[in-house]
Amino acid sequence: MLLSKSHILSCNFPFLPSIHRPQNPTFLLPPKTLIHRGPTSLSPKFLTPRTFLAFDSSKYFTRTRSLLTVCRDSSEDRDSVAEALAGEEARRRGRGNDWTTSVLIFGLWAGLMYYIFRLAPDQTPYRDFYFVQKLFLNGDDGYRMNEVLVALWNSMGIWPLVYSMLLLPTGRSSRSKIPVWPFLVLSFAAGMYALIPYFILWKPPPPPIQEDHIKKWPLNFLESRITAGFALATGLGLLAYAGLASGEVWKEFSQYFRESKLVHVTSLDFLLCSAFAPFWVYNDMTARRW
Repeated sequence: MLLSKSHILSCNFPFLPSIHRPQNPTFLLPPKTLIHRGPTSLSPKFLTPRTFLAFDSSKYFTRTRSLLTVCRDSSEDRDSVAEALAGEEARRRGRGNDWTTSVLIFGLWAGLMYYIFRLAPDQTPYRDFYFVQKLFLNGDDGYRMNEVLVALWNSMGIWPLVYSMLLLPTGRSSRSKIPVWPFLVLSFAAGMYALIPYFILWKPPPPPIQEDHIKKWPLNFLESRITAGFALATGLGLLAYAGLASGEVWKEFSQYFRESKLVHVTSLDFLLCSAFAPFWVYNDMTARRW
């Protein structure tokens, strides 16, 4: 009854005293103490009939308990060894899966680069240059920009912020010395085309984060609820702005998509950001144990 969860497999120990007939017991209880119901004041030197209710067996049976040897079931050791072997096998499969996934993502990125520089439509380079100036400078020259194109262009400034919130805390690599922040900085100019190379080199799990690191820049900004609320509200606003555009505006945008490399490449970038986002959201939730 001392250890209820222990399994006594064998008691063939020559150094153990007999349980039924203890040899040289530490003390014997007086017979009257078994039925006494008096006050509970314990004498510091000996046990009297008045101190039975305050009697603490752990203070007197220390010698007897120290001689007991607990024999645990060997199945527990076998289970722990099996779990360790299963974990090692899973890690080996994970390395293989990481290698295969990296090759597939590299193939995707290489195909995208070839398509952008060799196959993407480029019929209006001068108009593309004008669009870039118009979108950056926002000058009022009497020309009204396409609403869908404006929403698309501004959304590509929100996506890098969202990926910074997902990758900097929980998307870093503990088995790779390659930092993520250079790719995030480049993504503000090149979008997902700059982030995919990091996905190829990414090796989870992320390194542990100290509490004082969260209070420093840039994690204190990226982990802020204000930043998350701003990104969410801006994204929904741009989505509504494009969704409420008329059919003529969407028809004009589709023509830009077929003719302009700027619009074509930016649209593909938006689709790639949307396609990779669910995985990194799930990765962030898993790392935070949500």
